Amino acid sequence: MTDMMRSLYPFLYSGDEAGGDVDAVLAEVRQSTVDKVREIMRLRAEVRRTQGALLAECGAAMADRFAGGGRLFSFGNGGSSTDAQDIATQFMNPPDGTAALPAFALTTDIAVVTALSNDVGFDVVFSRQLAAFGRETDIAVGLSTSGNSSNLLAAFDEARRVGMLTIGISGNTGGRMAQLHSIDYLFTVPSSSVHRVQEAQTTIYHVLAELAAEGN
Repeated sequence: MTDMMRSLYPFLYSGDEAGGDVDAVLAEVRQSTVDKVREIMRLRAEVRRTQGALLAECGAAMADRFAGGGRLFSFGNGGSSTDAQDIATQFMNPPDGTAALPAFALTTDIAVVTALSNDVGFDVVFSRQLAAFGRETDIAVGLSTSGNSSNLLAAFDEARRVGMLTIGISGNTGGRMAQLHSIDYLFTVPSSSVHRVQEAQTTIYHVLAELAAEGN
């Protein structure tokens, strides 16, 4: 754990080598920040270069679903659960003043999530909700940094059974999500860093929200 923290935040340990030199610590903080900004810019550019056409195609498909009365359901675990909530916000309360689109995060109803987790199992917390609420005109968007979350895999399979448009957003090479036949569009951020993956994922779903809004 210490080695990992040292690699992520070397300036926290710079006192060991710099004898507590404040200027040296600040210089390391500055360089660490610059390096992280450069890396996320590189990743975003890479996603645009390799997946830009897929983003445009997916955005158009989402717009068609919304035009047909569809709704969006988003889901994820941990930090990805907050991103799922942000996705719903982007559609329900778009910052540019465009018309709101119906979107709901499956991570927000704690009573439902804890009931399903306790009584049935955590693997079904999203798939059971999609089975209850989902229609073939709807959209399912799942986020995972690893692509290996069992409850997301189950949710995508259920969404496909219902006939929903399915969109996955993952990190690295997509993990187990990349092996699913139930995901229509899979976007990956080519990095093993959870921090950089989540930062780039926000860009992906913000772009999709803008594209879907433009099509309505």
